[in-house]
Amino acid sequence: MDELPIGRRVAYWRGRRKMSQQVFADRLGKSKSWVDKVERGVRRLDKFSVLYEIADVLQLDAQLLLGKAPERQPDGLTCIDEVEVDEIRSALERYDSMSSFFATAPHPPSLAEMAKSVNHAWLTFQYARYGVLSRALPKLLRDAQALDSLTGGDDAGKAAHLLGQVYQIASSALRKLGEYELAWLAADRSMAVSQRADDPLLAGVATFRVGNALLALGRARPALEVNVSVANRLAPGGANDATPARLSVYGMLLLQGAMAAARMGDNNTVKDLINGAQEAADRLGGDQNLYWTSFGPTNLELHRAAAAVELGEGGNAVQTHEQTIMRGDGFNALLPERRAHHMLDLARGFAQIGDLERAGEALVDGDRLAPSEIRCRPIAHEVMSNVLRRTRGAPPAPIAELAEHMGVGV
Repeated sequence: MDELPIGRRVAYWRGRRKMSQQVFADRLGKSKSWVDKVERGVRRLDKFSVLYEIADVLQLDAQLLLGKAPERQPDGLTCIDEVEVDEIRSALERYDSMSSFFATAPHPPSLAEMAKSVNHAWLTFQYARYGVLSRALPKLLRDAQALDSLTGGDDAGKAAHLLGQVYQIASSALRKLGEYELAWLAADRSMAVSQRADDPLLAGVATFRVGNALLALGRARPALEVNVSVANRLAPGGANDATPARLSVYGMLLLQGAMAAARMGDNNTVKDLINGAQEAADRLGGDQNLYWTSFGPTNLELHRAAAAVELGEGGNAVQTHEQTIMRGDGFNALLPERRAHHMLDLARGFAQIGDLERAGEALVDGDRLAPSEIRCRPIAHEVMSNVLRRTRGAPPAPIAELAEHMGVGV
């Protein structure tokens, strides 16, 4: 990739993002002919402002377009590279019927060992150590697939449950890192495995991972429909108990549905779904992390703010942050991924109301909480680029320093 002309690199990443030349041109505000000339090398890309606009649309680091992939850092902060993506893709595309695959794992870990590895992987994700996780995922996937294939009898369901979780971890991490198609594939695999695990709540969690991936792919309506449909089936009441675990999964499905509705601009549905999740959070009584959902009253308010941002109501998001989230004790008790994710949403909210300095400060605060959540996510690069472009004069030193670490400029 580093040896290819820049136009060819643009064409490569456009193809990876499943965009036609016309769609790509529309998002840039250019003509299809302009895109075609750039990709063929007929037209030069000699303006950094245009280069960063292209990087924003493609949701990647501009350094990749320049053929200068970020160097791996000793602190393990590197997000993900193409070698790791290909290894994860290879693991996801393998099937149990391919006996040659199991030659790489003739002695899979025990159920107890696998359970520890899965628990560690979840914590790695929730502490937003995405580079570390992406490098561990290929082996974790292979081990979980092998264990699931070779385990029978009473333990078959346990092995399937662990594999379903590994697929969910992979889906969540890949979505954060901008690999949306692979995130969808992993989430879909988790839904299929959940049926063998005979755990409707695991299937419910897999559903909102699917919804997240669909939303990232720009398919808001299917994301809304799948979350609401499964939430209705899992809703407490009737034959369904009201255990904390069920309330957590049910509530998160409603919240993810609300995010999809917000992307569609459907304010009424957003309010209905958040109100339903509010009832579940009230019954739960506090913040918990059952089925790795982090569901509870605090996470609900984080989603309320995030939905406001998706609706273009940045002022409401900022108000929710200042008057509700920061006045309670729950926010500081959340794991780093949730808190840094919220700071990213808050930065988008500040940018929407034109408060660019506070938008940049929110990114800096998020970086202090969980650097990978800010430095590795394409949406964070887009926000930082937006802040820099619209800021008059030089940005404050902490914001400029973070932008340099992210490889984002104007």
